[in-house]
Amino acid sequence: MTTPQTQATAASAFAPFKYRIFTVLWMATLISNIGTWMFNVTSGWIMTELSPSPFMVSLVQVATALPIFIFALPAGALGDIFDRRKLLLVTQIASAAALFVFAAILWAGHVSAWGLLLFTFLTGAGSAFAMPAWQAIVPRLVAKEALQPAIALNGVSVNIARAIGPALGGFILVAAGATATVLFDAVTYLFVAAALLWWRASAGKTDTLPREHMVGAMRAGLRFSLRSQALRSTIIRALAFFTFASAYWALLPLIAKELLHGGPGLYGIILTALGAGAVAGTFLIGKLRKQLGANAVVALGTLGTALAMGFFAYGGNATLGVLAGVLAGLSWIMVISSLNVSAQTALPDWVRARGLAIFQMMFWGAMTAGSLLWGKLAMSLGLPHALILAAAISLLCIPLTWRFKLNLGEHDDFVPSGHWPEPVLSTPVAHDRGPVLVSIEYHIRQEDSHAMHHLMRELGALRRRDGAVHWGVFEDVARPGTFIEIFIEESWVAHMRQHLRVSGTHKQLQEKIRALHQGDAPPIVRHAVTPEHGADSIHLPEDHHD
Repeated sequence: MTTPQTQATAASAFAPFKYRIFTVLWMATLISNIGTWMFNVTSGWIMTELSPSPFMVSLVQVATALPIFIFALPAGALGDIFDRRKLLLVTQIASAAALFVFAAILWAGHVSAWGLLLFTFLTGAGSAFAMPAWQAIVPRLVAKEALQPAIALNGVSVNIARAIGPALGGFILVAAGATATVLFDAVTYLFVAAALLWWRASAGKTDTLPREHMVGAMRAGLRFSLRSQALRSTIIRALAFFTFASAYWALLPLIAKELLHGGPGLYGIILTALGAGAVAGTFLIGKLRKQLGANAVVALGTLGTALAMGFFAYGGNATLGVLAGVLAGLSWIMVISSLNVSAQTALPDWVRARGLAIFQMMFWGAMTAGSLLWGKLAMSLGLPHALILAAAISLLCIPLTWRFKLNLGEHDDFVPSGHWPEPVLSTPVAHDRGPVLVSIEYHIRQEDSHAMHHLMRELGALRRRDGAVHWGVFEDVARPGTFIEIFIEESWVAHMRQHLRVSGTHKQLQEKIRALHQGDAPPIVRHAVTPEHGADSIHLPEDHHD
């Protein structure tokens, strides 16, 4: 039977639509995204009626973003260790149930500002647990050569929804009231659930090792992310942008109402303009990135965002407000698309959901903190001054963060190489035995010592990133030129997972080190585990030094 993995197709922009399951899920998700943007319009505008202070309005954005910050890491771990289809089903049904309850409260007229924030938080929590799993299933929906267009089309779906949803939400809000928009959003989650039920996902590759524990999986994801220079640089650039770009997102209902003198219709039109700008940017971003590079594109997007905030602050009329929305949307997609590509290229498959979840956690954490900050500053400084201050600091961040380059991981080979031989055992070792000490003995000529130190430093960074809690290299004082590398992993099963995950980049570096090793015999590798009755008394803290 033909599967998405075995089909061949041209890697055109629309090639993923040749796969029926991708098309069905894409359409269902598009409808759901439209409903989400309708709910965003509704919740923001309801708060201007219930409690119109800038701080309370900004808390709507906080309630949307905070759960993603709180739950991103456990959600990423769940997305890597459990059935992603079932996880997505649970999140869609739970989100729909919460929105049906909220619609009933709205219809009864018992909604309060804090009740609105509670249900906004609950829907944000559903999104938090769905996002990593959704990103991680895409490779199962299409063939490998159609993967990049599939990722791009998912971004197009979000931006089409951003263009359609706010206008539709504003229209329904005026014509039929808030209850109707919330009910519509609840039903759209059921569309996605129905598509997932229809999808008969094939069983994934059977893993002979036991499933990772939740806490251990989260710890491994954090370890990789903290040790990955490519992902760290991407996160720093993201924090420098989103903390300040969050100002206009958090205060947009008040911008439409107080600075542009409009109602919910204008608010929806500006959000539509944001989406239209983002859709237009989707078709420009590839050419811009090719001509300027990802780092310059992010700088250009930051400049455009600062100009848009200036227009919001002092434009004074609806026309300039809409133009500012188009510029803000175009700038937003330039930045977020470049950052997403940089994060994707920094991650191997085994930790992809966790790494992307941590990236999302930083993104939404910046949006949450920024929303609180700019809501408070708007109360004390005034709305226009808060926007101008956010614009000025965002521009200052361009030179301050320029040394943190994007796409550092695009040349890494993360495909498992399988080049580590199986350890030689006299008796079987229980999976939970540990910690495990691995030592490797190299014999190097004195004139190669400097090159060896340089290569071992690179290797140590890979070992610690991929699972070692301690790593070190020593030279035998009695035998100059004899280097002994040691690294410690938490358990035997953790070490065996590394045998499955060790990458092509890792292999290339080890081959360079092997070329310096003297003699026909390969370096001597030894494995040692703690005594069975003494393991409980041993505690190994993380090795945090570089």
